[in-house]
Amino acid sequence: MFASDNKKLKEISTTNVSTIIGDGTVIEGDVIFAGGLHIDGKVVGNVSATSEEMATLTLSKMGAIHGNVNVPIVVIDGEVKGDVAASDRVQLLENSRITGNVAYNLIEMSVGAEVNGQLLKSVGETAKSRNASKTNATQAELTAASTD
Repeated sequence: MFASDNKKLKEISTTNVSTIIGDGTVIEGDVIFAGGLHIDGKVVGNVSATSEEMATLTLSKMGAIHGNVNVPIVVIDGEVKGDVAASDRVQLLENSRITGNVAYNLIEMSVGAEVNGQLLKSVGETAKSRNASKTNATQAELTAASTD
């Protein structure tokens, strides 16, 4: 059920996994979780954590996410087609393939990990809060334009 490379994951506590998406399972739609989420299957949609600070996503080498990821702690050994944002840390194992930008506070990459996008160092600001700031600025511009 879990990838055999558990030695590499021992630095990050993956024992708090409360949800597993098994191999062969495909979820179409956004996934919002608390605690730990382990994915061996496929998610077609965004994956994000509730406001819990230590929420952890582990994506095995069999797993895939086609959507954006916004989780404090992310361990990837599979495929992500979308942006990844981690307010705490990102660990990219040798089978990880990301097509999209990676916003991180701390990052660790193994030999063989691929990122086809930008690596964006986030200091004290999560991608979610950046996106909220952009949305608020756009709404303010629209409000100002409509009152003119």
